[in-house]
Amino acid sequence: MRALAVPVALAALAAPAYGQSLEVIGYSGYLGEWELTATVTQAAPGNKRYSGPLTMKHVGVCTQDGPEEKTGELRLELSASSARLDATLALAGLECSYSGRLSDAYSGTMTCPDREAVPLRLWVK
Repeated sequence: MRALAVPVALAALAAPAYGQSLEVIGYSGYLGEWELTATVTQAAPGNKRYSGPLTMKHVGVCTQDGPEEKTGELRLELSASSARLDATLALAGLECSYSGRLSDAYSGTMTCPDREAVPLRLWVK
């Protein structure tokens, strides 16, 4: 029994590490009035698709009864070189799309149905 445990333990250590998590933070709006936070997990080994829960909090100075919060899901895909990020943000029954290019952060616009596109900057750790 002991002889079997060692190869099984070594095989587990050699298994590919997928399911990696990334922390995503960002700011949306012309004044950066919406703060975005998410922790996304890799969908499958060998790809750059991730998904996970998303929270957007209104942090602008015009909030009256405390900050408004919206929760949903973030699905993102990084390009092979990680120079571009495409994402879908599902919030309050809407699916918004985002495409950003990497400079110091991913910078782009978020587009939601029947709404004006707004700037969104994301940092991925």
